[in-house]
Amino acid sequence: MRTDLLSRPSSVAPGNRAWHTTAVNDPLRIVIVDDHGLFGQGLALLLSTEAGDRFEVAGRTTRVEEAATLAADCRADVAIVDLAMPPLGGSAAIRQIRTRSPDTRILALSGTDDLELAEEAVRAGAHGYLPKSADPEVLVAPLLALADGFGVFDERLVHTLVDASRKPPQDLVDRLSRQEIHLWKLVAGGLETTELARRMFVSDRSAKRMVAGLLNKIGAANRIEAAGLAGQFGLLEQESSPQIR
Repeated sequence: MRTDLLSRPSSVAPGNRAWHTTAVNDPLRIVIVDDHGLFGQGLALLLSTEAGDRFEVAGRTTRVEEAATLAADCRADVAIVDLAMPPLGGSAAIRQIRTRSPDTRILALSGTDDLELAEEAVRAGAHGYLPKSADPEVLVAPLLALADGFGVFDERLVHTLVDASRKPPQDLVDRLSRQEIHLWKLVAGGLETTELARRMFVSDRSAKRMVAGLLNKIGAANRIEAAGLAGQFGLLEQESSPQIR
């Protein structure tokens, strides 16, 4: 199995674990959230066996409602979360962990290649997604990459996820104001916040707020997705920008 490593935050240099409480040379603290106790035990054993000097399994739980507290109490660097966890589902655990411990990186695992589950995990805030069919031995490199700021996804799912992760309504553009469409084009053009603010005649702070509102409205997780959606709706092909109202 091969994994794809996706965007690292631009402010984070390779090997810089600035957002973690763990010192650079200390093992990464891992927590495992999986309703199958035997799988969690096996994964913990595997990580200790394969890379005990790099990973410390700080805690495990089989209950979604305990996930956020576990990650916070363990000051986890990475949380491994199974998506198929009754009754709330692994995505609920992901959202709760992101809220309680925003610095914790999250790897979602699934026993199936269900793209709806994958999409839900990404929307909930997972930084990586791998099927449980992946060889356990190859989890070491993805976990290290994840902690280093990369997004990690199974190669077989990457292109499908990119295409299917957002299915905007066909009338989405009609729902937007001219100002929002203008902003969308600027975002798709790759402009930095300062330049966006200048073009929109607002402050940098207002520009950030406007971009966040636009991303939420069009269902894009980030500016890259917004650019992709703009291409799908033909906004990048339009030469003239609409007037702002």
